[in-house]
Order: sequence, then structure tokens, then C-alpha cells
Amino acid sequence: MKVLIKLGGTLLDSPELRANLASQIAAAEKQGMAVTVVHGGGKQMTRFLEERGTTSRFVNGLRVTTPETMDAVLKVLGGSVNQELVAALAAAGSRPVGLTGIDGGLVEAEQMDPELGMVGRVVHSNPKLLDLLVGGGFLPVVACVAGGREGRMYNVNADQMASACAAGWKVDRLIFLTDIEGVLDSAKQVQPRLTAEDCSRLIRDGVATGGMQAKLNAAVAALDHGVGQVEIAPGAAPNILARLFAGESTGTRVVRAHEKAVV
Repeated sequence: MKVLIKLGGTLLDSPELRANLASQIAAAEKQGMAVTVVHGGGKQMTRFLEERGTTSRFVNGLRVTTPETMDAVLKVLGGSVNQELVAALAAAGSRPVGLTGIDGGLVEAEQMDPELGMVGRVVHSNPKLLDLLVGGGFLPVVACVAGGREGRMYNVNADQMASACAAGWKVDRLIFLTDIEGVLDSAKQVQPRLTAEDCSRLIRDGVATGGMQAKLNAAVAALDHGVGQVEIAPGAAPNILARLFAGESTGTRVVRAHEKAVV
């Protein structure tokens, strides 16, 4: 089974939780799963910029990326956050390889909107590097930086990066591990199952905003491009990956409309 696991940056800010998640991912590999990891690092990015007197600005959950911010993206997301996770996975027994979407042409992007600066929209994902690494017994660990055709670099939302890599690699399961219990409705209750129409309604009604809006859009896009199953689950919950792989209903599952009545 092919699995892409997206780790939210908030989860990776704790060395203990980072090590715990690394152990769970290594255990999944040992069970014979083909795994790729995509990670964020928004919290670390914001802290890095604030320490240097720069205030982050967001539009619809996406960080406006100036040249100064892009430099921080490379240093923090492609640098310290990526390598700390690689080190934790190596300690857990995996053979991780830290990457960005630029490496091997893994993810190609174009500028999304001039108002957002160097924020990229993914236009293509080439899975050959993932196949090569996983086939050789390695674990790809991808930071959310992509390249453009003219040699430009782009900051890509980590959920969108995960969705694009999952679709290109044709995974069976895409798992978003986040710092909340799942997708909440207007009454702050976790929704165990959502269709694409449900996701659109939560966004339209202003219930899912910012980062959750981006996550739901990424989840629906993954399903539209052939990903078999998408889950949004609490990454800090004990043994969360083993529980999900065992079929436990935890967090929120995003499904195609026709699945809702039969799952």
C-alpha cells in the first residue's frame, strides 16, 4: 500500500512528538507500506520571521511570500525543520532522504497570484524520484518548496504540496496529521465524514477558514485526481497511525459523494 503522510509544522515543533511520529512512520514502513512524508513548518516560519522583525501576512490561509520570506522558507522549511525530521526518522530506524519539490523535478509550480508574491500553484508532479527512492528502501521527506520552469522557487502550501505529490504518486491513502481533532462544524463538533459538497459548504459558510480551508481544498483535489482515501486526523493522539491503519474512525474522512451512504 502506498501512503503519503503530511505532518503539520506545529506537531514537529515538539522534539518528543516529532520523535514519536517518526517511530510510528518507521513502524508503518516495517509493515511493508510504501511511505512518503510531506511536512509543513508554518509555526517555525512565523517565529523565525518575528525574531527578525518581520510580521507574517496571510490571504485565505496562504502566507504572502516576499523575497525576504522566501529566503526564510529555504532556511527554515527546506533547512532546519526538514533536517530535524530526517534526523528523528533516522533515529527511529528509517532511511530518510530530505528533499524539496525542486529536487528531481518532483513538483513544478507557477506563481499563484502577484498579491501573494512567491507563492506557487502546483501545475505538475513527477513521481519518478519517489519511486526511485522508495524502491531503494529510502523514505522521501519533502519540504514544501517547488521550482518553476524558469528557475524560480516558490513557497507552496504544505497541504497542496501533499495533495499534488499524493496524486502524482498515485497513493492509496493520504493522511493529514494536524494539531486538532479533525474538521469541526459550526458547533465545534468533529465531523467523522465529509463529502466534497460538505467541504464547500463549510468554506462557503465561513466555518472552515484559513489553514482548514486550504486543507479541505487540498483533500478534495486529491480525491478528484484519483487518490483512494483522504483522512484528517489528530497527530498528537496516541498511536494515531496504527489506529488509522487498523480502520479506527478517528478525525475526519473526506470521501467522494457516492461513498457517503455506504461507508
